[in-house]
Amino acid sequence: MKLNNLKPAAGYKKNRKRVGRGTGSGRGYTSGRGANGQNSRAGGKVRLTFEGGQTPLFRRLPKRGFNNKFKKEFNEVNVYQLNKFSADASVTPESLLEKGIIDKIAKNGVKILGKGEVNIALEVKANAFTASAREKIEAAGGKSEVI
Repeated sequence: MKLNNLKPAAGYKKNRKRVGRGTGSGRGYTSGRGANGQNSRAGGKVRLTFEGGQTPLFRRLPKRGFNNKFKKEFNEVNVYQLNKFSADASVTPESLLEKGIIDKIAKNGVKILGKGEVNIALEVKANAFTASAREKIEAAGGKSEVI
């Protein structure tokens, strides 16, 4: 086999038009970029947010709010939701996930809030408790433990 015997694969079609190779090529002189202006130059492009010199939208809109990078994200579970468990059960973030009370375990875990009443004695293990939630769990004969 020699280089002069090589042929392209069946179905191959050469589409690329070489630009800037003389006026007879069909893409000579300005190479399809038009006569003058920024876009006719090499490297001549405008940034994505450029609006022709008008103040861009992202600068016209006011900045709002504040994002606290030290914020703790908890799954919040109210005390009344713990009534789904049987008496003397151990409540952990994993068991809350299994029961469908929470969708996923948040970055900082689960926090038990004090809304409602708990009727059964439970051993609750969570990452945080409110004071009222802790009182209600212990008043029902259960235990609250921070993990």
